[in-house]
Amino acid sequence: MTRTTWLRGGSLACAALLVVLVSPSSFSQDPTVIRVTAERFTFTPSHIKVKRGTIVELRLRSEDTNHGFRIVGSGFNAIIPKRGRGEATLIFRADTPGRYTFECSKMCGAGHTFMRGTITVGE
Repeated sequence: MTRTTWLRGGSLACAALLVVLVSPSSFSQDPTVIRVTAERFTFTPSHIKVKRGTIVELRLRSEDTNHGFRIVGSGFNAIIPKRGRGEATLIFRADTPGRYTFECSKMCGAGHTFMRGTITVGE
């Protein structure tokens, strides 16, 4: 195995790992699973509404290149592997009502700065 092959394989293995910021076993309720697709400077869905106290499991997948997913002002940040390379997962408890912006945290092209969405946590 050449050094380049080994490095490429290691990078792919890292990209394929799930990003779990909070252990789901620490919660008593099942998480609400929301699948989010990143593609061409958009997230689908770009607006997510949940009730306060909901455990949210975001399953992040790309339909083109690598993207990032960051909830602004929080410690939630993940790299979404490019199409066909798996998905990333973020798990969090929506404890505080409000409106939270998420954005692509990895430069992905000319429309990168427009790649945003919101999570609304209601009472």
